Amino acid sequence: MPKRVDHEERRTEIAAALVRAAGRLGLHAVGMRDVAAEAGVSLRLVQYYFESKEKLLLFGLRYLTERFGERVAARVRAAGTDPGARAVIEALLAAALPVDEESRVFHHLYTSYAVLAVTDEALAAQPFVKDPDTAEDTVAGLLGQAAEQGRLRPGVDPRATAAGLLAMSAGLGTGVLVGQRSAESAAGVLAHHLDRIFLPGPAEVS
Repeated sequence: MPKRVDHEERRTEIAAALVRAAGRLGLHAVGMRDVAAEAGVSLRLVQYYFESKEKLLLFGLRYLTERFGERVAARVRAAGTDPGARAVIEALLAAALPVDEESRVFHHLYTSYAVLAVTDEALAAQPFVKDPDTAEDTVAGLLGQAAEQGRLRPGVDPRATAAGLLAMSAGLGTGVLVGQRSAESAAGVLAHHLDRIFLPGPAEVS
């Protein structure tokens, strides 16, 4: 009996190959032939699953989004069973910093997708590009919860602060990516700003 092919698994494998190849060559330069070589399959097979480079890029963006979500979830789990709003926000922001190969590729490709979306309507319509409010809503919600618990410093606006933190994280990530600053320095900047937003916990009060 011939082996049954898991088509979704095969598509995911090709998307992973796209991410690896684009991480080396650049999203604008990578072609379907490069992806086929990276995946160790024929060009015809890549074309069977993705009729065009655009469709491959769209699926690759969804794959990248899912991997980032998994990375954030892992960091939140590592913070403990009841990490609190600050730890969750710090995990979300730090996950986007290019501190290792996986996060370096993520930041590089996400930035590339955003640039391509300026002139590509199909990419621009994708949720990860057109709806940054999802992350902003999450952070603002966590800050709102912290405010209700009396954990924020006076005058902190959850919505404006969330937007500022996400913009700062993205900018710091680019700085690390191009060698402007170290990952440790970027993490320190994030911690500094979170200290200005959150009141110290009981263990932090001297």
